Order: sequence, then C-alpha cells, then structure tokens
Amino acid sequence: MHVVCPFCMTVNRVPPERLKDHPKCGRCRQEILSGRPVTLTQGNFEAYVGKSDLPIVVDFWASWCGPCKTMAPVFAQLASELIGQVCFAKVDVDAESGLAGQFNVRSIPSLVLFKAGREIDRVTGAMNALNLRSWILSR
Repeated sequence: MHVVCPFCMTVNRVPPERLKDHPKCGRCRQEILSGRPVTLTQGNFEAYVGKSDLPIVVDFWASWCGPCKTMAPVFAQLASELIGQVCFAKVDVDAESGLAGQFNVRSIPSLVLFKAGREIDRVTGAMNALNLRSWILSR
C-alpha cells in the first residue's frame, strides 16, 4: 500500500499487514501513521490525499464553530483507534478558504471521505463516535 508521510509528503510503500506496526517514513524517519489527525493546507492537500491508498477522512472546521469544537475530541479518538485502516486530516476553513471553496464546503463541520484521491462521500454536522465510526467503515 502507498501511504504518504504527513511530515515530508513522501509516498511510502507499506505492506498491508504492517500498517498497524507504526511504520516510519523511509525519507524523514517520522512515524507515518501516528494516530493523530494531519493538518492539511493548499500546499500539501493534493500530495497527501491524492497519493494515499488508505481512505482519508477530512474534517473541514473552524476554531469559532461550537459543533466543530464538540466533535474534535471524537475525531481525534477515532484517528487513534483506526490506525492502519483510515487516515484522518483537518482543514481550517478560515486559513484555507481556497480548499473550502474547491470542495464546496458550505456548512461546518463537514467531513469528506476520500479514496484514491476521489471524494466518495460527505456528511455535515457533528457526530458522536459511534455514528462517525459507522459512517466511515460503511463506505
């Protein structure tokens, strides 16, 4: 499987059976599946989302958004629980308004699920851990 390093954006080949073994980047030696959401910007979005074989859930959020703040710990919890199955990333819509516009984000929080660089599904609004896990794994 191809997994992109969130630190240096290098594409790493990782055997599927080794995804849960905390693989390290062949270039920068950082842990590529840390179990924490990755912050995405206009500069790294395409490299991270477009080249990974793992599904990626992107949370479009803002610091002033109450539901976004409520859901942030749930999102972080699932990022650590689903290591090796799904990658998690966040886009601050205030700092990255171009990305928000590119993906037609009208409400926040908006969660967009990508597979092989393509949008598969999206959902808007805060979710609890059970519903979020169910949405991610059913796609």
